[in-house]
Amino acid sequence: MSIHALTSFAGRPTVSHAELANAIRFLAIDAVEKAKSGHPGMPMGMADVATVLFSRFLKFDPSDPAWPDRDRFVLSAGHGSMLLYALLYLTGYEGVTSDELKAFRQWGSKTPGHPEYGHTPGVETTTGPLGQGIATAVGMALAERLLNARFGDDFVDHFTYVIAGDGCLMEGLSHEAISLAGHLRLKKLIVLFDDNQISIDGSTSLSCSDHQLARFRASGWMANRIDGHDPEAIAAAIECARNHDRPSLIACRTVIGFGAPNRQGTEKAHGAPLGAEEIAKTRAALDWPYEPFQIPELVIEQWRKIGARGQATRRNWVERTRRLNAVSRSPFHDALNRKLPCEYGAAMDQLRGRFGTERPTMATRQASQLVLDAIAEALPKAQYIRGRLVELIADVESDEKQDRRNKKRDTPGPAQKRLLRHIGDQQEADRCQHDANDSRGLEDRGVETSSFGGDVFRDKRYGACIFSACAKALQQP
Repeated sequence: MSIHALTSFAGRPTVSHAELANAIRFLAIDAVEKAKSGHPGMPMGMADVATVLFSRFLKFDPSDPAWPDRDRFVLSAGHGSMLLYALLYLTGYEGVTSDELKAFRQWGSKTPGHPEYGHTPGVETTTGPLGQGIATAVGMALAERLLNARFGDDFVDHFTYVIAGDGCLMEGLSHEAISLAGHLRLKKLIVLFDDNQISIDGSTSLSCSDHQLARFRASGWMANRIDGHDPEAIAAAIECARNHDRPSLIACRTVIGFGAPNRQGTEKAHGAPLGAEEIAKTRAALDWPYEPFQIPELVIEQWRKIGARGQATRRNWVERTRRLNAVSRSPFHDALNRKLPCEYGAAMDQLRGRFGTERPTMATRQASQLVLDAIAEALPKAQYIRGRLVELIADVESDEKQDRRNKKRDTPGPAQKRLLRHIGDQQEADRCQHDANDSRGLEDRGVETSSFGGDVFRDKRYGACIFSACAKALQQP
């Protein structure tokens, strides 16, 4: 560290918000410049939002990235991956080192051009294809709600946060996802929209004139707009969202490439290195007189304190799970470990035998219904999916048999014990949520799911299916 870096913070007990945010900005700037490729504009614009989220609200522990009750942070705008990598490095995730940041977008590094689940610790889901992240996050929020209904706040109580860009919201997939989230009132889902009004070609008005706040409100969300560079406004908006009874969209009006005198606010900051001359001017404009990848000691210390803040919360959670009595412990740990009861295998064997003997003549969907009914009988607290209808049961207090043929249907709402989810024709979002459920969102939350759909609908799901398969492959030894 330079002498200037040592003296410029001398005698100061605290580190300012601007210094914490600028650490993110310049790590992104320097990594993209070294790689001669990447997207510096979004990390520079959203650094203030990310700093407030991680320093004041996000529940996480870098020493245990897979802690089941951590908050989830999904970077749906995956092209801005250096925002996430900078945060992972600054908060102390093992394996995300300064050298890995210097190897951004290089073969074999932990910092690929877009975040990849299973490859980099702290990455909750693979993102890049626009809309995929926000749709997967809906599955994560749904998972939290189901497990919370079953096991209570002491064991399942976390939020899912998303940073999304205008491209994510332009994709049709996003409409399916936000419609479902609003219908189910997934109140622990908070989307932070990078509302910078710039796309790769210029102003977003060239290709889109949607009123995003009105769109989200029409789908049952709470939505408002704030100054994305005002830390107190950001904090107030997140606090309000955390206490709302619906999912929330916070449109953060930001400046893409914030701090770059000649490129900020333009498409030139979006998807290319700033260049040596512009970087020098940006360092001067933001009072950051340090060498590339150099973070002042007090700044990195403060970020590491932020990263360590969740350790006590995690330890307390672990202790609570250890104190569970045998009756409660078994289903909770079975859920976390995805263990199915023996009745499931027996039911499937019996059904296969019946079909093999009787060779019934019926429509495919009728055969599927028989399978689902058998699963539901074997798993009284199961979650099952049948193409256009999803019945997700989280009722552990009633001993009565549930009506699996949906003769009784509950209205979605925050107080219900049973959650019935009709997905209509939202096939692509449905598959993205199964992607979350099957490979990451519900797997570490203890919800077992199965997906059923016809061939035509399956074709619409191929993208998300490939994502899920790749994520699972990355987890194999």
